[in-house]
Amino acid sequence: MGQSSSTEQVSPELREVQSLAASTGALPALEKSFSLLSDPHTNSIPLNSLQKCFSLAFENGISEQTAVQKELPVLLSHLGSAVVDLFFLADKNGVSWIEFLKGYVKCCGRTVASTSLNNLFRVFSTAFSKAGLPVKLQFESYEDDCKISGSLLPIDLLLLLWICWILLSDSRKLKLNLQKSRGDWSLPDISHLVLSAIESCAEGDQKWDYWDCIVSDLDVQLPATKIHLWALKTVPNLADCFVQFVHARLCCSATQEEKLEPSCSSAHENSPTELCNTNLLISGRAWAISLSLRSPIYEEISKICFPSNGGDINENLLYRSSLHGKGLNRFWSNVEGYNGPLLMLISAAQEDNKNTRKWIIGALTDQGFENREMFYGTSGCLYAISPVFHGFSSSGREKNSVYSHLHPTGRVYEAHPTPVGIAFGGSMGNERIFMDGDFAMVTVRHHAVDKTYQHGSLFPNQGFLPVEASVSEVEVWGLGGKSARKVQASYKKREEIFTEQRRKVDLKTFANWEDSPEKMMMDMVANPNTVRKEDR
Repeated sequence: MGQSSSTEQVSPELREVQSLAASTGALPALEKSFSLLSDPHTNSIPLNSLQKCFSLAFENGISEQTAVQKELPVLLSHLGSAVVDLFFLADKNGVSWIEFLKGYVKCCGRTVASTSLNNLFRVFSTAFSKAGLPVKLQFESYEDDCKISGSLLPIDLLLLLWICWILLSDSRKLKLNLQKSRGDWSLPDISHLVLSAIESCAEGDQKWDYWDCIVSDLDVQLPATKIHLWALKTVPNLADCFVQFVHARLCCSATQEEKLEPSCSSAHENSPTELCNTNLLISGRAWAISLSLRSPIYEEISKICFPSNGGDINENLLYRSSLHGKGLNRFWSNVEGYNGPLLMLISAAQEDNKNTRKWIIGALTDQGFENREMFYGTSGCLYAISPVFHGFSSSGREKNSVYSHLHPTGRVYEAHPTPVGIAFGGSMGNERIFMDGDFAMVTVRHHAVDKTYQHGSLFPNQGFLPVEASVSEVEVWGLGGKSARKVQASYKKREEIFTEQRRKVDLKTFANWEDSPEKMMMDMVANPNTVRKEDR
């Protein structure tokens, strides 16, 4: 593989780069991959073999709402050569062992998020240039990855996001050792992400109708520096799509004892299109949320993003109002006992100047719901999901994360009853999000009332006044994995046993009727003034 068996003959440069590769845990897989790809006569990887390793075919694309752009197949066909040209230095024989390791470390080594994001932009820009397509991205120096200038059109950003989706989908297929198939891609609707970038990055005073926008038709220049900052803040995991793709193509395929070939995922096994009419959490929305997370929850929500990876995606769905019935009682019977992270989505319709504006908001909690008369929880995140995506994590100033209160069935009169419903952020009576106990109305207030979550609008043109909207659908997804589902199943089984026991009356357990508390209560009701012997 190009290195000597004697440690004395290993150059300091090779020792350093091997140490960097070993720090990622990928060195054994890289050695195996190099032996598969390299020519034994030259001990180097031929350039065309390495380009083929990163190649992606494209034969047919399916999108949830937006037509597949004709540029996408062309860009994917030049992706492999763009990656090799940027990160793998070749000589006349090809790519040597040390240059192979250097290229991997540049792509997948530990680095700051801004550098990884610039690697992604550089690959995208190079693929555009190789395809002969115009793109207005410039880099001052490839040695200084923080220098980026120029601009992108909304359609350019849409293509970039779709490429990231394909890279991540391909890497997950390889890691799960799923059978490779032809170049049929199922592309999600990610217009809410593009509109998020437009809302954050567009310059000027132009007002956008975010409910009726077609992102491919918008002609607005988005400065690259602002796109860079938007990605770091809103979708910090975006660059990880490229990192995982390179790692999977060089490491995961090597462990499968096969030559690395272009591969793609089938769009027809479990297309996101099949899910868009049933779930609020369709693949594109789940992916946007996953790009904002850096926690174990990421893996659970990724199962919803890529349903073709196998398994029932609805196994994490705990509650849907249209399926289980509206209201806090129906909700509680499905989520009670689940002790793990939960994602709630609320779809609502708002009457605005004789127009009906539909939007979707969400809340991610780090624990299950509890029936309490006060706020609880330590952290979480609020989401504006549709038509524009934004995430608002915990500010750390207050801990009014979640409020969920359900009156007991045998409640007595209360002079000042606590409100029945579910809320996130704010304070009692001034919640940032409050949904009533019937799941009929949701009230959203300005972020000024909330010190728990970061500031920002939960839907376009929210304004300062509280907004009331009718609830269309509510979903709750459990993201605690199999262990949380197992605990909830045990809890429900135990509750069923207790309920069944309470229904049965065993007369043998009672003492004499004359000594029973029931007779004493009946006597007291019949003659409450009777003097009774006090038990000592």
